[in-house]
Amino acid sequence: MMLAPLVLVGAVGQLLDSEGHFYWNVFPCGVGETCSKATSGQFAVLFMSFAFLVLGSAGIRPCSMPFGADQFDPRTESGRRGINSFFNWYYFTFTSAMLVSATVIIYVQSNVSWPIGLGIPTALMLLACVLFFMGTRLYVRVTPEGSPFTSIVQVFAAAARKRSLKQPKDPKQDLFDPPHTSAIVTKLAHTDQFRCLDKAAIVSGPDDVRAGGAAPSNPWRLCSVQQVEEVKCLIRIVPVWSTGIIYYVAVVQQSTYVVLSALQSDRHLGRSFQIPAASFTVFAMLAQTLWIPIYDRLLVPRLRRVTGKDEGLTLLQRQGIGIALSTVAMVMSAVVEDRRRHIALTQPTLGTTITGGAISAMSSLWMVPQLMVLGLSEAFNLISQIEFYYKEIPEHMRSVAGALAFCNLALGNYLSGFLVTIVHRTTGAGSNWLAQDLNKGRLDLFYWMIAGIGIFNIIYFMICAKWYRFKGAAAN
Repeated sequence: MMLAPLVLVGAVGQLLDSEGHFYWNVFPCGVGETCSKATSGQFAVLFMSFAFLVLGSAGIRPCSMPFGADQFDPRTESGRRGINSFFNWYYFTFTSAMLVSATVIIYVQSNVSWPIGLGIPTALMLLACVLFFMGTRLYVRVTPEGSPFTSIVQVFAAAARKRSLKQPKDPKQDLFDPPHTSAIVTKLAHTDQFRCLDKAAIVSGPDDVRAGGAAPSNPWRLCSVQQVEEVKCLIRIVPVWSTGIIYYVAVVQQSTYVVLSALQSDRHLGRSFQIPAASFTVFAMLAQTLWIPIYDRLLVPRLRRVTGKDEGLTLLQRQGIGIALSTVAMVMSAVVEDRRRHIALTQPTLGTTITGGAISAMSSLWMVPQLMVLGLSEAFNLISQIEFYYKEIPEHMRSVAGALAFCNLALGNYLSGFLVTIVHRTTGAGSNWLAQDLNKGRLDLFYWMIAGIGIFNIIYFMICAKWYRFKGAAAN
């Protein structure tokens, strides 16, 4: 039911014509009529609504997934399997909502009525709120145990103050490790990675510990082994997390240059219907929506018997498959774009776009397979990313885990924009790869470049996965 943010963004997208040009006229105009421009007040309301969407999404997206997973008991076999399936089905509903938003709701807005088109998601959001609060008494709610960020800073501060001390010879004897009393956070065993942080738990004198030995006199000078290991968990995640940034460079192309390629190819289905260029992203969503239930209900039970693991494939294996599929999708994109451009330059065209680019006679449906593969890569990588962060980050930081995947998406967009800028500056003086008229550019070479980056990311990910030590794994 979280359609409202997607639909409002789609609503602004309707201010774009089929060639991607922005019109400031919000209200439809008849033939020969003078369109009324939106007033400053109307734009103020529009952008204020975006601000509310940002605030709402920042609260819902990072917290809804860990909150939902908290409803399962990880101490039981059924609870662990429930958590594994929950992330698949959460993303299934998410992509299904996006699919409805990008098709049905936008169709209603464009062809029936804007008030009705915006009223439908508003009503659904209201219904979602009512249902959410009706279930308040049924939810399992985990009580917070202080700020996790304060504990992180304390570990770095204590380790910096004791940087001149020698490494402990026997961590079990020399490090401060009081009895674990938390009912929420799992007790972590000492590991031998990032040993410089162990100095934060060295008891340098009798005054460091309070009477009874269960608490430090100054938490900014002495931290427990548990605190140190929680920080190590976060640091270990960073290399794996960084591979997601590179991965999203390929994913974001489905909403940028794929649309431009579709504009300069034959988008007709039959004689009269023409697929909107921006709607090609639906094929990636469709692949995800179809694949998730097949994987969860048909493949996972069989993979359990083969691998002996509740989740079938490990989270890192699924992430690696997703990265590999995104690279395959970029190779397919390069081949298809080269063919589209060749046909446009050597065969009769179907006309020109509003920007003057010739429309290739190649059917745009040839781009569907690459989008389907890209959708499958998201189904493998993104879901396993979210589940990986949820399970590997300390329990009292799970809302941060939910935000990490969305940070990857944002940083991936920035990295993609950075690459586009570099390509423009290095090839713009001659044959610009990303020329406005794709027939004059070499978009296929840009896709090959991203595929090359993807191969590097696969190797980098394999190194990170090999080095990674899962939470709770003790030192050898």
